[in-house]
Amino acid sequence: MGEITKEQGQDVTEILPAERSPLLPDRQEQADFFVCDIFDAAPKGDMASMAHPIFSLSTKPDRRVRRYEDKTGKNYLEVRPSSEGLATIHDRDVLIYCISQIIAALNEGQKVSRTIKLKAYDLLKATNRVTDGRGYEALKSALVRLQGTQIETNIVTGGTEQLDLFSIIDRARIVRETRDGRMQEIEIQLSDWVFNAIEAREVLTLHRNYFRLRKPLERRIYEIARKHCGRQKEWKISLEMLQRKCGSSSTGREFKRLVAAIVDQDESHDHMPDYAVRLEGNFVLFRNRNTMPREVVPEEAVRMVRLSSNAHAKAREVAPGWDVYHLEQEWRSWMSEGGLDAPKSPDKAFVGFCRKWFERRGRP
Repeated sequence: MGEITKEQGQDVTEILPAERSPLLPDRQEQADFFVCDIFDAAPKGDMASMAHPIFSLSTKPDRRVRRYEDKTGKNYLEVRPSSEGLATIHDRDVLIYCISQIIAALNEGQKVSRTIKLKAYDLLKATNRVTDGRGYEALKSALVRLQGTQIETNIVTGGTEQLDLFSIIDRARIVRETRDGRMQEIEIQLSDWVFNAIEAREVLTLHRNYFRLRKPLERRIYEIARKHCGRQKEWKISLEMLQRKCGSSSTGREFKRLVAAIVDQDESHDHMPDYAVRLEGNFVLFRNRNTMPREVVPEEAVRMVRLSSNAHAKAREVAPGWDVYHLEQEWRSWMSEGGLDAPKSPDKAFVGFCRKWFERRGRP
C-alpha cells in the first residue's frame, strides 16, 4: 500500500543523477490538431478523493483493505480492492481528465451527465502518457482497477446513519477499437460520489506538471499541498500526519528518507509544481511559489457571486440549526482560499456546500 521501495524491485525512490530532470519528458510539446481542444480544459482534481489516500502509491497490485475513521470513530471510509488491486495514483489521471472535461463543459453552459465519451488518444496526450501500445494497455488496466475499487462509507445526518457502497467509476465501455485492438473511443460512467463533487464545484485546479512527476509519492504530496495550502503563503504539516494522509505503510524513518529525497531534488531543480517543499525537523513546510494563475479564482469574482433568497431557504433545509449567513461566509472563504473556480450555478454550489457541512458536523 505504501510507496515503492528498492526492496520491492522498484527504483523510483532512488535519487536521480544530477543531470537528469526529476520530471518526466513533456510529451505534450509534440503538438498536433487534438491538442488545442483537450488543453482548453485545465486539469481538475476532486476534493473528495484528495482528502483521503484512496489511491495506492504502489505499482505492484495492492490488495490491502484501507479503513479511515474520524476522531470520534463513528464515521468511516473503507477502500476495498478488486482481484486486480486498488486503483493507483496514476489511474487517477483518468478521473482528473474526466472531471476537467465536465467542468470545462459546465463553464460553457453545456448540459452534462455522469456518462462521458472521450477519445483514448486525447486522454493519453493530455495526461502526458505515451501513445503507443503500452499507453493503451495501461489505460485499459486503469479502467479495470477504477471500476473494481470499492468505497464504503457511512454518513450520519440528523441522527440517521446512511451506508454508501460504490466504485470510483460505475462502468467503462470501449465504444470503438482500431483493427490492431487499440481503443479509440471510451464511454465512462462516473460514480454519484464523484459527479456530486463536480456539481458542487468541490474541485481544485492542478498544475499541468502534475502529470510529469515521476514518483507516486510526489503526486500524492502535491495534491495534499494543493488541498490544504491552497493560496496561503505557506503551510506546515508533521511528517507523521503527512504519512497518514499519503497512506504510506513505510516505517517513520523510511518515510522521512523518501520525503528528504524529494526535498533534495526540489531544492536542486524546483520541480514540484506550485509549492516549494522543505524539511524542518519532523515537519514538512510548503511555500507557495505564486505560480497559480490569478484568473483561476480571483477574490473579486468570489465576492461578486450572488445568491438568491431561495438558496438561503434551501440551505436552512439541508443544514438545519445552522446560521446560513455564517455558512455563506465559510463557503466564500473556502472558494477563495482553496483556489476554486467561481461557480456558474452559485445557488446549487452553495446548497451543496451546506449539505456537506451538515453531513460532516451535524447540528451545531
